[in-house]
Amino acid sequence: MKDRTKLFLFIVVFLVLYFAPFERAHLQRAILEAFFMLQEYAREHVLFCLIPAFFIAGAISIFISKEAVIKYFGAKANKILAYGIASVSGSILAVCSCTVLPMFAGVFTRGAGIGPATAFLYSGPAINILAIILTARVLGYEMGVARAVGAISFSIIIGPLMSFFFKDKQGVDEELAISESTTGESRSLAQNGLYFLVLILILIFAARKLLNIEYLLPPA
Repeated sequence: MKDRTKLFLFIVVFLVLYFAPFERAHLQRAILEAFFMLQEYAREHVLFCLIPAFFIAGAISIFISKEAVIKYFGAKANKILAYGIASVSGSILAVCSCTVLPMFAGVFTRGAGIGPATAFLYSGPAINILAIILTARVLGYEMGVARAVGAISFSIIIGPLMSFFFKDKQGVDEELAISESTTGESRSLAQNGLYFLVLILILIFAARKLLNIEYLLPPA
């Protein structure tokens, strides 16, 4: 079956390359513009957004103990507290729908339930401060408030649904997680906080540049 699939893909690629009208100017421009967009994405979004997001996800895995994650986001945690924190914690992060994925993976693998982790995944890109300000400036104050309230509300709805459908399975076993020693005990709270602060500031200022929000906000 796999060999047939590979053969089919080879045939499709061959036919596309054989019959594609590469000599036409509009197709050449389209291909060139696609590479320009890819280059811009690599220069700006990957460098200033995705890479800091991966570092933050790594910091979550290294600096934050599994016990702390399970206490606030685990399957047995207080539901109101877990979903409340998860639904608004993305407000300080300037993340997009793809940048939030490494952070979601970092929280989930540390022991967070699928419900609170999904609530963070859903609301994070929608309620960061820069996105709310941009929406309010472009579409009006009411739309900015509606975006924030809607994102938080829907994340609180979607999180429990994911927990119900997937029985709140976690990325790690709670018993094993609690028995393991924490890896961040040798670092002070100030060191951990400084590390996270630097990465968050990179995300915020990079997103400010990418969104050209300096042209939308009034001068200081």
